[in-house]
Amino acid sequence: MLPMLRTTWPSLVGEFLGNDYFLSEFLNECTAINAPAVNIIEGKDDYRIEIAAPGLEKKDFVINLNNNVLTISSEKENTKEETEGKVMCREFSFSSFKRSFTLPNTVDADKIVASHKEGILYITIPKREEAKVKPARQIAVA
Repeated sequence: MLPMLRTTWPSLVGEFLGNDYFLSEFLNECTAINAPAVNIIEGKDDYRIEIAAPGLEKKDFVINLNNNVLTISSEKENTKEETEGKVMCREFSFSSFKRSFTLPNTVDADKIVASHKEGILYITIPKREEAKVKPARQIAVA
């Protein structure tokens, strides 16, 4: 079972409006945390984190490493202003997220690299030599 974000607000609304399935689905959507989807892949020599963040550019990301906790965050504000005669329209939007990952002690934190391509942020976290999988070998009996 997946963990869920629980709030007291939907239960209060449920008491007044009843436990309607469509209402509860709507409230779950409204109270969900807006964080981008993440893939974490363990390879033979490294770990890779892929974050789907369409609409963001590489300059929008801030990546920090502190005490083996890798934190990826972004804040972006879009402003659009149109003036036509005496009527002025100004629209703006603000989006942000912050994701943190605790890294194992087996990573080489000094060699972490990040790149961005086509709306996806790629972070490569190399493993230390002693943590890499070594091929099987035969030991001679003396």
